[in-house]
Amino acid sequence: MSNKNYYPLMADIVKASRVVQEVAHTAPLLKNMNLSAKYQSNIHLKREDLQLVRSYKIRGAFNKISSLTKENLAKGIVCASAGNHAQGVAYSCQKLKCFGSIYMPETTPRQKIKQVKMFGGEFVEVFLTGDTFDDASSKAIADAKESGKTFIHPFDDPKTIEGQGTIGLEILQQYSEPIDYLVLPIGGGGLASGVGAWFKEFSPNTKIIGVEPEGAPSMKLALDNKCNLALENIDRFVDGAAVQKVGDYTWKVCEKVLDDILVVPEGLICSTILRLYNEDAIVAEPAGVMSIAALELMSDKLEGKNVVCVLSGSNNDITRMEEIKERSLLYEGLKHYFIVRFPQRSGALKEFVTDVLDTGDDITHFEYYKKSSREKGPAVIGIEVQKSEGLKRLKERMKDRNFIFEYLNDKTDLFQFIV
Repeated sequence: MSNKNYYPLMADIVKASRVVQEVAHTAPLLKNMNLSAKYQSNIHLKREDLQLVRSYKIRGAFNKISSLTKENLAKGIVCASAGNHAQGVAYSCQKLKCFGSIYMPETTPRQKIKQVKMFGGEFVEVFLTGDTFDDASSKAIADAKESGKTFIHPFDDPKTIEGQGTIGLEILQQYSEPIDYLVLPIGGGGLASGVGAWFKEFSPNTKIIGVEPEGAPSMKLALDNKCNLALENIDRFVDGAAVQKVGDYTWKVCEKVLDDILVVPEGLICSTILRLYNEDAIVAEPAGVMSIAALELMSDKLEGKNVVCVLSGSNNDITRMEEIKERSLLYEGLKHYFIVRFPQRSGALKEFVTDVLDTGDDITHFEYYKKSSREKGPAVIGIEVQKSEGLKRLKERMKDRNFIFEYLNDKTDLFQFIV
């Protein structure tokens, strides 16, 4: 079957649902009171973060590996992943007693690497290579060709797509009311293809919304150009969805099933992670909350609607929380960086603290540009304000008191270098 003709068969998704029962439970579909109140609607979260491997990826991985012949299982399998697919493959290898070689980017959070090794045990070996999923994938495919092992694609394989499609089957069994919007995260497109196909068949009036991170909108690129193109550069922050090119199978299926595709800023994703943690005690990873973050971009359409968001994963490394908080504050307009040249007078630094900063403002970063002439040389200063409107007043007070400054937040290259 050629790529352009493939479309998931409902019978194959039903078959997959019986297969994945061995490793994945029916994740709860829970109404979220905070989100429902905020958007004046009925927001339900499909909690795939509660699977044993803490993401939905176990479904597609196990469905694919289970379909292999005994001969192919004996030769072993190989995969590439930024984390969640690797964990699904690792657990499947241990369950089916087959050996797996797992290639992961060197940038993969340590927590995910540790989990892969734990789930796979003696049946997997992990290789760290390259900076992105695509780098790791190239190495894994080369290994498969050379060794004769079967390559288990994280998204661009019919069996994987059908395994992820079992989520759609479950949602419609769990939710008795008509669903107005189904919001799905997109990395390579396997989840959106499988679940979207099931909904198009059995809930055709539901609007299916795909969501990508602003730093890696590869599905939007493919759909806008009607051709599966690769992004030249991507932001790797949303590691579970940072792919340069979506699947040849998946983009064609998504072209048929998606009603819209939204691109969410990484800062909004970070704010959503923190809000879920603080309000609902839900620990989620960046890719896991993309569908929930997208609600902010849909807010004018949601009143009175029934909405389902797939919360796709919770494999978040706690060491990333400082970066997540920083990105959130920058996005919300609450964190600002400046290069400040202090006036050539005694006590200028004290004056800055007492007369320039407003009540509640906090200096969170301070570093002299030079080691000499302190209080008279330039300094990089990070200031956290209480409200986004505080930036205007902060700049005005610096000007009034003759502090020469350069605002860094909107100078991307300089900002990233210094901060």
